[in-house]
Amino acid sequence: MMKLNTLKPLFTAVILLVIMHVNAQQSPLFAEYNYNPFIINSAYAGLSGNTEFTLSNNGYFNDFDGSPRTLSFSGHGNLNNEKIALGGGIIRDEIGVTNSTSVFAAFSYKIFFDFNGNRPYWQHYSPNVLSFGLTAGLQQFQDNLTKLNIPNDPTFAQDVNASIPSIGLSFLYNHALFYVGVSAPNIAGDKLATEQNIKLSSPVYAYLGYRFFSNKFDNIMIKPNMLIKHEKGAPMQADFNIAVSFKNKFEVGTGYRTTSSFNLLAGIYLIKNLRVIYNYNMATNNSPLGNSHGLALSIKFNEGYAL
Repeated sequence: MMKLNTLKPLFTAVILLVIMHVNAQQSPLFAEYNYNPFIINSAYAGLSGNTEFTLSNNGYFNDFDGSPRTLSFSGHGNLNNEKIALGGGIIRDEIGVTNSTSVFAAFSYKIFFDFNGNRPYWQHYSPNVLSFGLTAGLQQFQDNLTKLNIPNDPTFAQDVNASIPSIGLSFLYNHALFYVGVSAPNIAGDKLATEQNIKLSSPVYAYLGYRFFSNKFDNIMIKPNMLIKHEKGAPMQADFNIAVSFKNKFEVGTGYRTTSSFNLLAGIYLIKNLRVIYNYNMATNNSPLGNSHGLALSIKFNEGYAL
């Protein structure tokens, strides 16, 4: 007889697979979006001032195989006139026996408005900018159904392998005090897929936040923010977070993701050009997915993160 701890990963993988086929293949909700908005909103390209690269993962330290895992690498930077920025990235997403690899290139255009402020130098975030973004990419989707070894069911008798071109649009308004943005990374959905039986949803992200500071305590910045993800065939998800940063030397934060988890994070700026963020998601509602850990490593050139 198979042990219970051997059956659990397989049982969970089958549940996840059924959920995905009922609700369509869902896109990941990135845990590190606060520290790499570019991964979901191409209009952010170039807003960080200097060229920046980020490597992140989430779920790779989970307790069992088949749970969601996401690995991404992205980078972006301005051209000489600073109004135009370019970027790109690669995303690897796994859940159960399903995995996808996406590559994309991004272009953004910025409109600058006059602004005068007395923010501390380390709190400047390209104030008063309206930015538009455009992405083009390709997703390689694989559904390895035969690995489940389910006999006498034609649904699981053949693997699915498809290529899916993607086109994305986004905008972001960034002020020294607040920011708001909307993005649709794949407005075409599965319409351009090479396989007819692929059901791929088109997520839409809304992203906003505020930056509190005080002239009396200019070493501290408080950053509440919210991310909402709408995806056809799946319940709406929202992240509510708040983080406290001490002069870009270290920061801590917490948050809540509806129907999913409580979030904790801690970050440290090792040198002026290097930042490490750790996040921990505690599952709620008896989720079979369990808790997950994630890391995001970012490098920004030239002035860096302005310690």
